[in-house]
Amino acid sequence: MGTLNPDLLSKDMDAVMNDAVALKDQYKKTVLMPELVLLALLRRKETTAARILAEFKSNRGVDLDKLDRQTVLAIESRRDPDGNLDFVARGNRQVPLSRQTIILVDDALSLANSQDQTRVDTDHALAVLAEATVSTSGLLRQHGITPKAIQELINEASHMLRTNSTTQDYVALSKSGKLRAVYFRDALLRDMINILTQAVNRHLILVGPDGVGKRTLAYSLALLMSEGKGPKGLTNLVQIDETSLLDNDQKAMRAGMNQARGGILFVPHIHRFFGGPIKAEFGKATPLLQKAFLSDDPVIIGTTTEQEWTNRVASVSTIAENSQLLRVPEASVEETIEILKVLRSHLEADYGLKIAEEAITVTARLARRYMSATPLPRSAEQLIHRTAAMVTMSNLQATKAGTNAASTSAAGGDPLTVDAEDVTLAASQITGVPVSKLGEDERLRYASMVEHIKERVIGQDQAVLSVSRAIKTARVGFKDPKRPIGAFLFLGPTGVGKTELSKALAEFMFGSEDAMLPLDMSEFKDESSLNRLIGSPSGYVDSEAGGQLTERVRQQPYIIVLFDEVEKAHPRILDILLQVIEEGRLTDGRGAVTNFSETVIILTSNLGSEDLAVPVITDEVREAAMEDVREWFRPEFLNRLDEVIMFNALSNEDLGSILELMLKKEVKMAQERGLQIEFTPQAKAWMLAQNDEPEYGARPLRRIIRRSVREPLADFLLRANPPAGTSIRVDGVDGADGLHFSALVDGKEIKVGE
Repeated sequence: MGTLNPDLLSKDMDAVMNDAVALKDQYKKTVLMPELVLLALLRRKETTAARILAEFKSNRGVDLDKLDRQTVLAIESRRDPDGNLDFVARGNRQVPLSRQTIILVDDALSLANSQDQTRVDTDHALAVLAEATVSTSGLLRQHGITPKAIQELINEASHMLRTNSTTQDYVALSKSGKLRAVYFRDALLRDMINILTQAVNRHLILVGPDGVGKRTLAYSLALLMSEGKGPKGLTNLVQIDETSLLDNDQKAMRAGMNQARGGILFVPHIHRFFGGPIKAEFGKATPLLQKAFLSDDPVIIGTTTEQEWTNRVASVSTIAENSQLLRVPEASVEETIEILKVLRSHLEADYGLKIAEEAITVTARLARRYMSATPLPRSAEQLIHRTAAMVTMSNLQATKAGTNAASTSAAGGDPLTVDAEDVTLAASQITGVPVSKLGEDERLRYASMVEHIKERVIGQDQAVLSVSRAIKTARVGFKDPKRPIGAFLFLGPTGVGKTELSKALAEFMFGSEDAMLPLDMSEFKDESSLNRLIGSPSGYVDSEAGGQLTERVRQQPYIIVLFDEVEKAHPRILDILLQVIEEGRLTDGRGAVTNFSETVIILTSNLGSEDLAVPVITDEVREAAMEDVREWFRPEFLNRLDEVIMFNALSNEDLGSILELMLKKEVKMAQERGLQIEFTPQAKAWMLAQNDEPEYGARPLRRIIRRSVREPLADFLLRANPPAGTSIRVDGVDGADGLHFSALVDGKEIKVGE
């Protein structure tokens, strides 16, 4: 026994069939009969069949309640043999269809196909139920519901009646009040109407990034057309259902062409029909669409991106010669605020809450500032939806726990309200970056940025001051919004804090040291290594993997990008860096654009390090170091940097302070393992005395700590396995070969080294 193909039924028809299954169980029938389907059609609202029946009731006086009762009596008295075909109902339950029901589905599918529909909808089923070959015809005909009467009604108002089919007419939806209000971008709409009113070349391609509102622009045109304010002579705006395109793109396209006669066929992502047999998703429908561009009925409005237009559509002469381009720019923050105001009532109804005026403004501002990878208005819409969902779920959880005052007020009739703080929290969750408003606390934090970073970066006061000054200037908005937050070249000897300052910036600005992408430029000496940064072109091996630089920044736009020892990179890579610093964007190997406007670019170099190996950097020292830099880097590259930061050599006092910071980390790690460590001043002095390579800065201190502290402690932990709370004292003796360790375990003192 086979099963009915579920793809043959529309969503509404599938719901009706499931309702009929429930009625079959209620009336204890063994098979699904046409009478059960008819009763389900009579009782399910908001379907095409329900609207047709409502028309019969209002215009022709049909008593639907009487028809319902008669159908119930017919169900109770009628039997129909099993047709050896099952309908798969909800819960994967297989329900046998009667022979008459199989005829019903088969004839309804033929009727749908004759109307260029790919699926059986409820009006097709109703029309067949009234046919003489089906057992329900007598019930319907005595009320004047005949196939001819049904067809007349569909022909008069097919688009207003049908909402779930192969095509959708948005002008008809607007006239029936079922199309949501949208914001009108007047200048773009005026340009669209001017082009569509022309006598020739009326076809239009809307070009712009995904998310700028190309589809909404078409729907706003439909709203104008429903009010008689659209292009002269065009009466409808038809869009093909995406599911129908996937089922049978040829049939769906043919249906769209027929339904759009005298009007507009709207084709989102028109590039999907082009690109040859490999790239075209709907290649079978391509010839039909190309032919449409050779005629003016229907007029075609398509949408695509700049990249897809160039790669897949522009080379199609039929389209290039018979259409016009209209580029749709990203909405401004002000336009986005107005768009969100139009959407506010729908959002409030969908989520059952109120959205404060300030929340609208903050949403647009934060989306533009922190979600720039997605253009406005889509990023703002995503943010406000995320915020509304977050507030709704938080209130639901609080209500269940019974611990939230807001839930009490909501229960008392006061609606939940989305405010600016909710939007800020949602933005932080989406981006992973603390994006609270630049309020008093945030201002104070950035005002004390120098002091905060100096706690980590020792002995480089001038470098910290210069970087902080540039970052604070950008943080309060005094920067080109397209360029990175800052672009710096760090010069100085090894081990003096260049990388540490980069880590400190990542932690201060973005909340974590992990918000840093270190790239060792000694690995990018060859020209071929450029592909590792930006990815290989499409078609090459690993082209889908993306580049180490572009892919990471696309996924994590708020990041410190550290190009270590940049002078070792191939010159082509410096050209790439020049574009990133100047324009704040970079096109990867696949043609996708990565935005660097929220990054901080740091380049480190050892150029001039011999001149900078002094405790104080004078003007003479600075000029000597810059001579080396100018010999290596082109003037146009240096002129685009925000600052060239010079790091001086570290003094003995600086090394002592750095050792203190390192030992604090050792103490913290030990505490996590249940140990308490104390370093005496003599131990610290002994470790500093072991540094016989001061020209390498603070780096030798790490080796000293590893050899003289970590290794003896590891031996002790493995040998003694001390309990939690064990105290260890580390002391130093002048002239000794190593540090002296003593531990108190179970009241007994044990030497760690023994």
